[in-house]
Amino acid sequence: MSSAIATRAADLAGRVLLAALFLLSGASKLGAWAATQQYMASQGVPGVLLAPVVALEIGGAALVVLGLWTRLAALALAAFTLLAALLFHANVGEQLQLIMFLKNLAIAGGFLALAANGAGAWSLDARLRAWSGRGAAQGAQS
Repeated sequence: MSSAIATRAADLAGRVLLAALFLLSGASKLGAWAATQQYMASQGVPGVLLAPVVALEIGGAALVVLGLWTRLAALALAAFTLLAALLFHANVGEQLQLIMFLKNLAIAGGFLALAANGAGAWSLDARLRAWSGRGAAQGAQS
């Protein structure tokens, strides 16, 4: 396998792996709406925020997988993940909460790296850049 193909495959696999957690988490919240709202309220977070949370988890993750508006989606998911760490896993005196807190930091770091570097060649962002570049070149030839 060539280095370029390996890089493209790793970019795509990385996006899918980062996004999978959020797709599954958002979908599970849809199936346990009331219980999730109660849990949020028990942590001091208004349950009315569940709808935007689910929209961000599912929508943002789908954008990351597709590689569409990747940098923006990755920044939004990084911020969301850091906020979730602070709101739900800040009791780092408990070993499990410390692990969850550090996991969220690591995931946010992955999203920040994605935001900094973009989705890669196998993405809709790359297709759109190529398409808009072709259109600009054709317009200059006219």
